[in-house]
Amino acid sequence: MTPVKQIKSRTVVLPIKDIDTDQIIPARFLTTTIREGLGANLFNDLRFDKNGKPKSDFVLNKADSEACQILVAGNNFGCGSSREHAPWALLDYGIRAVVSSKIADIFRNNSLKNGLVPIVVDEDTHAWLIDNPGADLSIDIETSTLTLPDGTVAAFPIDDFARYCLIEGIDQLDYLLQQSDAIQNFEENRNWTP
Repeated sequence: MTPVKQIKSRTVVLPIKDIDTDQIIPARFLTTTIREGLGANLFNDLRFDKNGKPKSDFVLNKADSEACQILVAGNNFGCGSSREHAPWALLDYGIRAVVSSKIADIFRNNSLKNGLVPIVVDEDTHAWLIDNPGADLSIDIETSTLTLPDGTVAAFPIDDFARYCLIEGIDQLDYLLQQSDAIQNFEENRNWTP
């Protein structure tokens, strides 16, 4: 994983509520365990018509959404079945953070484990972001804050362990491996009888 301390980017806004993981990456694209290339099928059924042609009215197909790393989504983003392919597809496409007023728990956990930053903000901040696509935002993982263009700061919740892993660019297994000397020392020095 790539360490994430700050993200500065324009936003791309997808105001649709209840986007589920099958809409993020349809099940027919889940035949791989490789993360690379999944971005090509991100929001496939929303982005492309039945012939595979990009829909001109879909936000990610518009020129002004190119290089945007922050997706502002409608309420209840990432609901539905658990699949790590959903955050993988977003990351592969270039999205580093998803902001909403509600993000489904399983999607949130899968995102944090894979380096995608799921941010839940208050209703007023969310409404402003939905109404102002292309806004320049600054996200600070260390302080758990999102700064709007006018300087307004909104805090978002993130647990300490997830924040540590994002900043260090590690996942749970990497963290455990970092503790291997301490684990080995404990095992060698504990008193127990089999």
